[in-house]
Amino acid sequence: MNMIKVSANSRTAAVAGAIAGVVRDQHRAEVQAIGAGAVNQAMKALILATGYLKNDGIFVSCVPEFADVTIEDNIRTAIKLVVEPSPESDFSSIRPSTHARQADLPQV
Repeated sequence: MNMIKVSANSRTAAVAGAIAGVVRDQHRAEVQAIGAGAVNQAMKALILATGYLKNDGIFVSCVPEFADVTIEDNIRTAIKLVVEPSPESDFSSIRPSTHARQADLPQV
């Protein structure tokens, strides 16, 4: 599974759409952010994505984790948000996606 990488300059709506799309298709999304600005954008996107998914009958939970990431030979600590549907979620109304697969998602 590829990671949705968020920066401080990421568009919140684009990240939210990516999260919602991955959860619909793969029933799990991982979002990574390094730095206060990136974490802020990721959290706003997560809130938006929960609204998008709730309209489809999918209720998600999020578990934050720390992750060590190597960037240019330096180890940085990232926040990783693991987003998964709750057991009461209903995927029966979701049509198969005709959009990009997870591997094709851009870094936003």
